[in-house]
Amino acid sequence: MTTELPESTCLQRGQTLRMAVDAGFALLVTQGCVNVTAPPSWFGETMFSVKTLLDEGEAFVSERGGWIEVTAQSASRVRALPAPVVSAPVGVSRITRLFQRLIGGAA
Repeated sequence: MTTELPESTCLQRGQTLRMAVDAGFALLVTQGCVNVTAPPSWFGETMFSVKTLLDEGEAFVSERGGWIEVTAQSASRVRALPAPVVSAPVGVSRITRLFQRLIGGAA
């Protein structure tokens, strides 16, 4: 579901980038300062979104999938970081991993 970003994206002060992301999506600020609004969550009957101010060199990692907003506080440049490759343990079939997840065991 993650929206594809070019190598890097430039934002002018006040400009907002909205994008759909998967859980684990990471965004690195390579220049400037941005405010990232995480996908909405529920606390009881109240919906809220966590906002994080990031300066140059800092990264945001989405804990869950959904829509995020990246708002530039100054002229900024951001880029998506590649998702880590998760490999299966050697000798464990996909069916075994699925069964373990269904019964709540380790994958």
